[in-house]
Amino acid sequence: MEAAVGAANWVVGMVLNKLSDELMAGYMASRELGLNMDQIKRDLNYMLALLQAAEGRDIADNLADLCNKADEAEDVLDELHYFVIRDELDGTREATPDLGDGLGAQLQHARHAARNTAAGNYWLSCFSSCCRSQSQQDDTVTGNNRNSSMAISKTEEHDQSGANGHIQESLFDRVAMSKKIKSLIQDVHSLCPPISDLLQKCSPCVPPSMERPNTSSVITQNKLYGRDAIFDQTMEQLLKGGAMHHTQNYIMSVLPIVGPGGVGKTTFAQHLYNDHRTKQHFTVMIWVCVSTTFDVTELTTKILNSLNATESQGTNIRESSLDQLHKSIQDKLKSKRFLIVFDDIWEHDFSKAASTKRFSKTEWEKLLAPFGPGETNGNMVLVTTRFPKVAETVKKGANQVDLHGLEPDEFWDFFQLCAFSETQDDNDKEKLFDIGKQIAKKLKCSPLAAKTVGPLLRKKPTRKHWMEILEKEEWLKQKDGDDSIITALKISYDYLPFYLKKCFSYLALFPEDYEFDSLEISCYWDSIGIINSSGKNDTIEGIGSQYLNELYDNGFLMKGDDNHYVMHDLLHELSQIVSSRECANINYSSFRADDILPSIRHLSITIQDKYTESFKEEMEKIKKRVDIRNLRSVMIFGSYRSRRIANVVRDTLNEIRALRVLFIFMNSPHSLPDNFSKLVHLRYLKIGSPWGFKVCIPSTVSKLYHLKFLDLKSWGGSNNNLPNDFNRLINLRHFLAKKEFHSNVPEVGKMKCLQELKEFHVKKDKIGFELAQLGQLEQLRGELCIFGLKNATREEAIEAKLKHKSNLSKLRLDRGGNREKNTSSSSSRTQVVSNENQDDDIILDSLQPHSNLTELSIVNLGGGMAPSWLGSNIIHLDTLHLDGVPWATLAPFGKIQYLRELKLRNIVGMYHTH
Repeated sequence: MEAAVGAANWVVGMVLNKLSDELMAGYMASRELGLNMDQIKRDLNYMLALLQAAEGRDIADNLADLCNKADEAEDVLDELHYFVIRDELDGTREATPDLGDGLGAQLQHARHAARNTAAGNYWLSCFSSCCRSQSQQDDTVTGNNRNSSMAISKTEEHDQSGANGHIQESLFDRVAMSKKIKSLIQDVHSLCPPISDLLQKCSPCVPPSMERPNTSSVITQNKLYGRDAIFDQTMEQLLKGGAMHHTQNYIMSVLPIVGPGGVGKTTFAQHLYNDHRTKQHFTVMIWVCVSTTFDVTELTTKILNSLNATESQGTNIRESSLDQLHKSIQDKLKSKRFLIVFDDIWEHDFSKAASTKRFSKTEWEKLLAPFGPGETNGNMVLVTTRFPKVAETVKKGANQVDLHGLEPDEFWDFFQLCAFSETQDDNDKEKLFDIGKQIAKKLKCSPLAAKTVGPLLRKKPTRKHWMEILEKEEWLKQKDGDDSIITALKISYDYLPFYLKKCFSYLALFPEDYEFDSLEISCYWDSIGIINSSGKNDTIEGIGSQYLNELYDNGFLMKGDDNHYVMHDLLHELSQIVSSRECANINYSSFRADDILPSIRHLSITIQDKYTESFKEEMEKIKKRVDIRNLRSVMIFGSYRSRRIANVVRDTLNEIRALRVLFIFMNSPHSLPDNFSKLVHLRYLKIGSPWGFKVCIPSTVSKLYHLKFLDLKSWGGSNNNLPNDFNRLINLRHFLAKKEFHSNVPEVGKMKCLQELKEFHVKKDKIGFELAQLGQLEQLRGELCIFGLKNATREEAIEAKLKHKSNLSKLRLDRGGNREKNTSSSSSRTQVVSNENQDDDIILDSLQPHSNLTELSIVNLGGGMAPSWLGSNIIHLDTLHLDGVPWATLAPFGKIQYLRELKLRNIVGMYHTH
């Protein structure tokens, strides 16, 4: 139910965001629509409030129409926004909010009406709602709009692949658009009263039990399989008070054991607790099961009751002040070395009746208050948790223990214990080994998974039964209590906030063992509408990074190498289960189309470079089973040279229209779906190609005006040319590509949202490569290399506004070319060199970077002295490279406070330094 409410809330919110966009506001208020937009916005906001009230009520089925209509309305408003952007680029007025009352405006209205009548059906739309072929346009040119009308009256043919195949520019149909928007907005609006009435009649559902199972120190699994090395290391920390790698001796250390649900944290802690070495070392040992509710008074009472039981006093404390409890505990632990285990600490309290009883640093310190002051060193607190954030908070004087799945050989031994009965004949066991090893491989070395599937296999130890369990993956469907692997994993998911549920569920589209890059995932989440960066100080990248960290803190991701994140295999399977109505991740060699639900809106395919007829057949079924036109994401992973595979992918995707995200591989000019040029909603495009293949970037990329993220890192095509009008991508934020692509964008200054520009070449002989182009790129971040500064002027250097680019961390300033050679008389040569140096001095002095810069390289640039700003004005500089600078006096390096690396190369004519 919560998922249905959350989804409805999400899509209605996106519609409201579209209606509030500045570019849209004028159109939505125009007389053509005749809508009271203020009233509609009020009602939609009221709908959002209703949806919040709907949580816990069983009206999921009634929200389906709302979701579908809101989704459709968001699509159409997005298409309108596309044409508004195109008008802005072309200086036309096709989608202008109000054309006025003049003759030109009346004729343009008439032209739109005639175009619509000729089409005969206003439900045919621009690209997917309201577009017509340019060839249908009336050639009438009117009044004040003469020039702009002529600009769009021509039939513009573009080469979609860059090699062949022509497409025609599509026209905006005002009449069709107005009618459809009006109809959809009114439909969404009209759904508010029925849902409101239904909410008043429905009683809230009783929330499911949120109690976690109690645990105790009694060993439930006699043998601890595997873990020998990490067990010994942890035991050594226990006995040494956590001081193995710490110079400071603590009176009390806190050692956290962290890992995903079902990995065996409690079992591991039980064996530590009951080891004879532990019992000999500690005078007092206490086990406390914490679970989801972190109530300091209740937990302290449990500890005191355990102490009383240990001393055979038999008195249970029921009610007492926290102060009295603390004093009693201090008195009983005086001069005693103790071990306390807090098992299963959760970060959240999921009981709405006790929302304040949740884990926090303050509450944790309050719980430990009576244990700090003591007369005996080597006291130890052991904590088990599935939340890395909890582990980081509690850790003190000890090294965190990270538990993952067992090693394959160790897991196979444990699997046999779970799957075979002790009385089963060895020969019968061996007959099942081959199937058993396949099942064991599927269980991803998870102890709880083996415990879950074991009883299923023991029921009927036959090859037929075991093969059925293997093929159907029955262990993933078991939901009987907390002994199920899915229950153990899903309980964490169920209590995530809705936005994190969305974030996690869509990670199902990425292949198993995928290394998640923060920027890539942030771009994806933003493209499908999860991230809302409406705050002034919020950025897509910042919010995405925050969400990733929250998933990590909640135990859904692990941190890998190079600041990447990875997901445990079983959690990846969980993400596929919880997202199965919306997402499908299929593997080229083993998927069945019948397993995919028709409702999916996001599809990913992992492909190997090996064509099979079964792949073609299953993809044909997908075309019939899934609404390809309304897919929001299509992501192709893997590279392939086979033309037949490329043809199957293209033919399957030919009808795509509503995509926000497309990852695709091109091994020929014909690899792209027919509708590629009509993807007006597209935000994120990732294109790869085999190394050295004769393919080029599709020229129609420059028509994807909503595009925010373009990833060409996997492009290996022999042609590195971009479309001439690439600068029309005015919403592009991230352009991930080779430096050759970055340096080949004319009039790049038009792309004001751009954050990556690795190289810029100042060119005299080409329009659009003036240094001043950089002035408009205020959001540039990371690295920027500027070449050809010998072609720049002082005015252009000032207009580049490097001083305002606070997000740049690395900068290279390169004069380019060779200085004047000795080809004339000494005096004339000296004069030329002097003029060059003087010009360079002026230009370099005008290229002062922001003080946040950390790395600077200057090559062959400058005159007699260092620029005036090189010193105290760039205080964060830690790396400085100077190559071939003809300065007589170098910079005052001593004023650069954080400088740690200085490289001087080809320095001649230097007289002295500061």
